[in-house]
Amino acid sequence: MAGNVDLTQFLRRCRDRIDPESLGLPERGAYRRVPGLRREEVAQLAGVSTDYYTRLEQGRSITPSDSVLDAIAEALRLDSAERTHLHDLVKTRPGRRARHATPSVQRARPGLLRFLESFSDHAAFILGRRGDILATNHLCRVLIADFDAMPYRERNLTRWIVLAPEARALYVDWERIAAEMTAILRLDAGRHPDDTRTAQLVGELTMKSEHFRRWWDDHRVLTRTHGQKRFHHPLVGELTIDYQALNPPGEDDQTLFLYMPAGDRTSQEAWRLLADWNTPAPGRPQPADDAPSPSDDRSSL
Repeated sequence: MAGNVDLTQFLRRCRDRIDPESLGLPERGAYRRVPGLRREEVAQLAGVSTDYYTRLEQGRSITPSDSVLDAIAEALRLDSAERTHLHDLVKTRPGRRARHATPSVQRARPGLLRFLESFSDHAAFILGRRGDILATNHLCRVLIADFDAMPYRERNLTRWIVLAPEARALYVDWERIAAEMTAILRLDAGRHPDDTRTAQLVGELTMKSEHFRRWWDDHRVLTRTHGQKRFHHPLVGELTIDYQALNPPGEDDQTLFLYMPAGDRTSQEAWRLLADWNTPAPGRPQPADDAPSPSDDRSSL
């Protein structure tokens, strides 16, 4: 049986990045032929045997307890997202599929859609698994892109940011933003290892983007809660936005994002112009729902 390759790569990269001198260990010497920590050093720091840690890193079929995984996470100095990813990867059993495969199609419930449209001074949107765009309000479509007008298969924020020329022009720090979206996708892929559409998305981006291939191989994971982004908008120029990410109760795989202008004068004025120039016309028609139904076999194509 094949080993757990993702777990192997993740653990290796985590220990490779640790500076031995930061732990009081010699950086160079005849016994240190690799960067970062050796397996026996991680095992010692975690309080497990070298053989046990080696078998875990090799992706063999063992089942460590949560306390052992937490000790290894401490030894490797993992942050919260990385700890979650470690636990997700250990739960994955190579060669097996989950009893309840993750459905391919998600939809935002009607109450959330009404809540989304109620934000007139914020750009708002809902992301599902793998960065799928489930819903947007008017200001989001004006600020970022009109995802409603795109074919269903292209309504994915990660895909758009990595591949679309418009995204490179819009985000001042495009490379950082695209790398972060890749790390978020990595975390999601570990949580849903049997999701067919996630595998298809990763395959497409790997083929089409050299940047994505490099970021994916880094095995970085990230969760996003709040922060700032800098835009160079084609209509109003430079502006900075503050964002918050919220998880609606009862929707573990959906995230509501709210964007508002940063406090500086330039961003406030640009936002006001953007909102004033693009007031939605009453009775805007709803986009056609070309998403396959969850029971449609095409949903896993």
